Amino acid sequence: MISVIKLGSRVQSSPELVTVLQRMWSTRPGSFCIVHGGGDEISSLQKQLGREPSFVNGRRITTADDMELVRMVLSGSANKRLVSALGAAGVPAVGVSGEDGGLLAAEPIDVEKFGRSGKPTTVRVELIETLLASRFLPVISPVARDATSRDGEALNVNGDDAAGALAAAMGAELWLVADVPGVMDEHRNVLPSLDPARMESLVATGTVNRGMLAKLEAGFAALAAGASSVRIAGLKGLSEKDAGTLLSPTTGTA
Repeated sequence: MISVIKLGSRVQSSPELVTVLQRMWSTRPGSFCIVHGGGDEISSLQKQLGREPSFVNGRRITTADDMELVRMVLSGSANKRLVSALGAAGVPAVGVSGEDGGLLAAEPIDVEKFGRSGKPTTVRVELIETLLASRFLPVISPVARDATSRDGEALNVNGDDAAGALAAAMGAELWLVADVPGVMDEHRNVLPSLDPARMESLVATGTVNRGMLAKLEAGFAALAAGASSVRIAGLKGLSEKDAGTLLSPTTGTA
């Protein structure tokens, strides 16, 4: 079974990350790929340039000027930093973006509201499958080609959405690795499983919002589109089978 692992921005700064991934690769070479974010680094760069980061329900508003910053951070520094660290640990990582090989195409969500932020429309998995078959670890930046543009313009795709679209296209299991141990209820207890009805109740009370809401929306969309399973967990979830929260497409107990 192929796994798509989405690493949140803060998870990427964990000193344990490379060790965990190296151990996984040593036992499961060619069986997983990584999609990474970089939101904190993008926001930091925006602030240095006198721009204020803006979000709606956990998804970034990306102006045309910001799009080049997003490309620079996600497909440049964040991607290559992770690839380099993995390489130093003996993992044959290869950095690519959604723009490479037509991997990820997207359309603007709502230009007036979100600017250059997009939602995935098509995924070409051949590049990722070729790398995995050759025992290379793909490390993917979620910058996509704008399917509505004739000039090869780019769109900023939320990393959870990109990972979900890739997992669905490959029929893979999806791991959304966050800086929290899973989806929590109003008492801060991690829910072992979660269905859409329970999610709606948590959203209604404000228990789930912003980044976690974006993860859940992406996770349930991935399940509906063909992902074999979706789990939201902290970093230790990659080595502990039942850690975190397993998303269930149908109503059940959680």
